[in-house]
Amino acid sequence: MLDIDVIRADPEKIRDMLIKRNKTTERLDRLLEADGEWRKLTNENNQLRKTRNAVSLEIGKMPKGAEKDAKIKEMRGVGDQIAANDARMAELDAVRKDCLLNIPNIPADDVPVGKDDAENVEVKVWGEKRKFDFTPKNHAQLMLDLDMVDFDRATKIAGSGFYCLKGDGARLERALICFFLDMHRKQGYKEVFTPVIVNTAAVTGTGQYPNLKDDMYHLERDDMWLNPTAEVPVTNLLQGDILSKEDLPVKLTAYLPSFRREVGKHADTAGIIRVHEFNKVEMVRFEEPSKSWEALEEMRGNAEELLQLLGLPYHVLLLCTGDQSFSCAKCYDLEVWAPGEGRYLECSSCSNDLDFQARRAMIKYRPEPHLKSEFVHTLNGSGLALPRTMVAVLENYQNADGSVTIPEVLRPYMGGQEKIVPPETKRTF
Repeated sequence: MLDIDVIRADPEKIRDMLIKRNKTTERLDRLLEADGEWRKLTNENNQLRKTRNAVSLEIGKMPKGAEKDAKIKEMRGVGDQIAANDARMAELDAVRKDCLLNIPNIPADDVPVGKDDAENVEVKVWGEKRKFDFTPKNHAQLMLDLDMVDFDRATKIAGSGFYCLKGDGARLERALICFFLDMHRKQGYKEVFTPVIVNTAAVTGTGQYPNLKDDMYHLERDDMWLNPTAEVPVTNLLQGDILSKEDLPVKLTAYLPSFRREVGKHADTAGIIRVHEFNKVEMVRFEEPSKSWEALEEMRGNAEELLQLLGLPYHVLLLCTGDQSFSCAKCYDLEVWAPGEGRYLECSSCSNDLDFQARRAMIKYRPEPHLKSEFVHTLNGSGLALPRTMVAVLENYQNADGSVTIPEVLRPYMGGQEKIVPPETKRTF
């Protein structure tokens, strides 16, 4: 959430920002109108209370009589006006809060201006795309041929947009998750395992609510939400806390299943690229404001290291204003090459949200014991997201005989297994 003083100081800067983000300025206009009236009534009530206090002292010294009765009646009228103003201010404050919750973060100065993902800027390319002497299969065909997945049975129990991994498919997924977590531990992150059901305060704190409420699964009976991304529960572990300077930085990592409705999107891709439930390993950092930009580059490097160890070609995009997410000030996307799909697939987004989330979730630190507390800066990054990383592993490591070579770094997690081979006889399970 933006500081309202920042908006008051330069509303035209915010208007320009919204236009660059392809957002309407309606809520900004409503905010400015409501805030103007709220401030006017606040000043009026301050004056009325000051007058009432002064007159009350006079009344206490006045003798009984008509003049005193008139003053008392007058002050009752002042009290009624204060109460009416307070009621109106409460209405205006609700409007202000709603507007503030729906105004996105301000992009950093070096974020390119653009309308959509076509105007993102490629800032790095790593690895060479493999040249095949056979026609590579896409991941969906590979997984079916290798008996790694069952789409039909998953649909029976959950509907379209879900899938069931089995055999080497389930083992490869688990191997990737364990590899990611172990690497992040070596990179200095502490592993946590949080609830996957979160409350409205949590999704509000990180900016998914109300902005993305239609894309989340809501448990109406309990007014709770299925975790849309591990960023939500992990960041909110520190909700309402005031840390000391010595506590920072806080570097956390977590594996959690994530759930997204993907309204209107899930049917556009076959296989497991766009689904309703997926696994992801997340990195979350809490930093001193002066160190958050350096931390963003380090976090991006942490995610890149995983792709490099897996030997997967990828490129890094700096997202433009029209494509970056609601809460972030600057975001890098890591997209891994999937030869069977013939395109890059996003497997990580690394973002610096500055104090935007911390202000919503009230996460602060005290620079010195005697100084006023300040908001921390929060950062988050996928490290990495499944199933797209699995898609890339399968498509890049496939062989002409239909098998898939397991990357060396994953073999210890799969009991030394070197290849996934087609079964001689396919069975139900």
